[in-house]
Amino acid sequence: MVGKEDGSVSWIERFDELASLDAEDRLFVESHARIVDLGPNQVVFAPGKKPDAFLLLLEGTVRVHQFGASGREIVLYRVSGGESCIMTTACLLSGEDYLAEGVTETAVSAVALGRADFDALIARSPVFRRFVFAKYASRVTGLMELVEDVAFERIDKRLARKLLELSAGAQSLDTTHQSLAVELGSAREVISRQMKQFAARGWITATRGRIEIADRDALNALADQV
Repeated sequence: MVGKEDGSVSWIERFDELASLDAEDRLFVESHARIVDLGPNQVVFAPGKKPDAFLLLLEGTVRVHQFGASGREIVLYRVSGGESCIMTTACLLSGEDYLAEGVTETAVSAVALGRADFDALIARSPVFRRFVFAKYASRVTGLMELVEDVAFERIDKRLARKLLELSAGAQSLDTTHQSLAVELGSAREVISRQMKQFAARGWITATRGRIEIADRDALNALADQV
């Protein structure tokens, strides 16, 4: 049973959608779930492996990325506190192996509900079923947006948007051209050429492993360009 030091259950309160579970199903979840704690840079799942539990993140961030046949890597999405992983859910529902890798970017605390318990709740609890599929649907929408961006969006706009996102309002960020290429599913050479153009326009200044945002308004204007 997962609870506080005084024995009362706390984690389920983090997920408003589960508040309406009936007493029997809530007790089932509380008594069968377990807390999993992982440090940063730990592999949570990998291609070719089957999931053994449904995971709900409480704290921290997991990066989910995939490698293509060419060896190029792309970040598909990140899972943060209060979220579940679409890849794990899809594989649990289909019985398929993972096609991507999940790695902790920070220390992570998560709730794990074993596969058999997950299947039992999906079958018997409409509330839990709606919760799982609502989380799944929101992630599918995000993945479709990623596919649209990669297929149709100009790389300069995507790079400007990513720099703004990763900087999170700060004047600088620590990253490399290779890391940005992975984030955007592009090649390092493509990113390097584009970064040189941004620098020539006075929008950024770059040193090894660090990028200074010199003109946030210009990056915003490009990112929002139709």
